[in-house]
Amino acid sequence: MASTIAVSAGGFRFVPGVFQYSAGVAAEPGFRIERIRFAEPVPLAEGFARIAAALEAAGRPKAAFCACELRSPEPFTEDGFRAFNHEYGQVLTGWGLFVDGRNPVARSNVCPEVSPPPAPAFHAFCYTVPDADAPPSFVVAGSGEAAEGHANYRDHIVALGDTSPAGLREKARWVLGEMERRMAALGGFGWADTTAVQAYTVHDIHPFLADEVARRSAARHGLTWQFCRPPVRDLEYEMDCRGVPLERVLPAG
Repeated sequence: MASTIAVSAGGFRFVPGVFQYSAGVAAEPGFRIERIRFAEPVPLAEGFARIAAALEAAGRPKAAFCACELRSPEPFTEDGFRAFNHEYGQVLTGWGLFVDGRNPVARSNVCPEVSPPPAPAFHAFCYTVPDADAPPSFVVAGSGEAAEGHANYRDHIVALGDTSPAGLREKARWVLGEMERRMAALGGFGWADTTAVQAYTVHDIHPFLADEVARRSAARHGLTWQFCRPPVRDLEYEMDCRGVPLERVLPAG
């Protein structure tokens, strides 16, 4: 996996990923990452405005915006996902965030199976703040069971169409490995450094929870299972993780 690129104006580094997001971010020395979750999903345009206001209130530049979590109504087609990512990327371009043509902002985008939002919305976001004594902090972007950077997802999905216990185990094993690859690339992090690990699927994770997830210490502080689908059709299992010392919730409105 590619080496990290520093965002000097933002106080973090990132592992290059695809157009729509980086594979993960880590705070540079002298900074920490904070996570803010909205009490309820906030529509995309309003969410960007509220993020900009939160950064301004914290005395931080837009370049400090380093990660986000989205919620979408239902999985996209491949073409629909590209169109959505173009719209999302235009805002980041307008904010001047791309570094040599690369998107530094890590992202997860999943689709709640129950009570989904009517349109794509923000669930949470992260930004950096100065802290001379901060311990290392990081956010790994979400990944489903397919290698990224190809012309499509479908041709690269692990165990395509197989939602049997054996198929889901294979998918989960690949995604867990991708989480580990991304953490390592950010600076040698591992499961012992995480403060939160999330799984997104509508399928039963219990057959592999003990020996694939817990045994490798990916659930050392528990595992948050969110009843959501990955953002592209035919993907069935996604995860993300983070090691963040401070999180808070913004009220609705």
